[in-house]
Amino acid sequence: MKKPLGGGASEIHLLWFRCRLKTMAASLYIVVEGEDPGFDIFVNGHALARNEDALEQLAQRLDVHPLLEFFSADEDSMAMLQEQGAEELEEKPRLPQPQWFNASDGLQTVRALIGFLREAPTALGSGTRPVLMELGEYERVLQKAEKRGLRWHVAVSWC
Repeated sequence: MKKPLGGGASEIHLLWFRCRLKTMAASLYIVVEGEDPGFDIFVNGHALARNEDALEQLAQRLDVHPLLEFFSADEDSMAMLQEQGAEELEEKPRLPQPQWFNASDGLQTVRALIGFLREAPTALGSGTRPVLMELGEYERVLQKAEKRGLRWHVAVSWC
């Protein structure tokens, strides 16, 4: 059974982000703690954002944390989100300090999703292949973060 992660965004923020992921070209990307982690942290994240609902349900079935449970943002990130298309927020929400998560927790989720989707390649229809590619990118970054003892979180960008 998965243990609570603690911290992260409030439930209202997560509901708002889930709604926005469905209506805009969004990307779920990785932020690694610190100025420069010493390795490339680029992940595409567009297919993950498009399939977030299905991936959340799948993560729950697999008894791992959904990717958006690793979401965190600070005031600067929210300002950037508003510039990128989140302007209909009536007021800028007050957010806690950014929350950071152990890379091993993220790897558990990513590897469970990869394992299932490799065994069930039609699970997401035509979305399975791009989701698997992006989960592979997440795995690569999280492995490096874990090796270096760095924490991480998911952030959202609207393009």
